[in-house]
Amino acid sequence: MDRDLVHRQTAASAVKHMALGVAGLGCEDALIHLLNYVWPNIFETSPHVINAVMEAIEGMRVALGAAVVLNYCLQGLFHPARKVREVYWKIYNSLYIGSQDALVAAYPVLEDDEGNNVYGRPELHIFV
Repeated sequence: MDRDLVHRQTAASAVKHMALGVAGLGCEDALIHLLNYVWPNIFETSPHVINAVMEAIEGMRVALGAAVVLNYCLQGLFHPARKVREVYWKIYNSLYIGSQDALVAAYPVLEDDEGNNVYGRPELHIFV
């Protein structure tokens, strides 16, 4: 949140290392709190800050799981502004490359309609 680029870059790098250091130790609530501070910096213009923020988000993907980061990312994938969409698609693409198997559980289940019968995934339905 600091005005200085160097401090935001350093903070993002520290968040990345903290997220990777506590992955799997039950600190998800604190990591989500830190992610809420890191996330607004995705629109930064400095290349060094962009890299630090992207690495922090990747660290959060490892520590929190891909579904949590996907929920943050979905809000901007179809934004009307091209600059916003580009940033969110960049995050989604890195999320997809890093954890495509974990994203399957987070995708919505679409029902079949009259025109298409390819949406349904009956193998994922749990019959209790």
